[in-house]
Amino acid sequence: MCLGIPGRIVEVVDEDLMLAKASVGGVKRNINIGLVHHEDQKVEVGDWVLIHVGFAMSKLNEAEAHATLQALEEIGEAYEQELEELKSSRIE
Repeated sequence: MCLGIPGRIVEVVDEDLMLAKASVGGVKRNINIGLVHHEDQKVEVGDWVLIHVGFAMSKLNEAEAHATLQALEEIGEAYEQELEELKSSRIE
């Protein structure tokens, strides 16, 4: 099962390459923010984004992020599997 998981941006690593570091479930990984970081809307440290396969798909407000995380935790195994896949992923 493929899930989008909320993560919080902790650093904009390279704005030209559209890379940011996000924290998801205690795991910090570089992600691509190209789909949500543009002239009209910038991604900044502290923002929540919905992450799927290393890409930020959309921005979320904090309430949406926490509600989504709670729902994912209730799913159980699929959420744990997605976190394990995130731990092993690398975008440099």
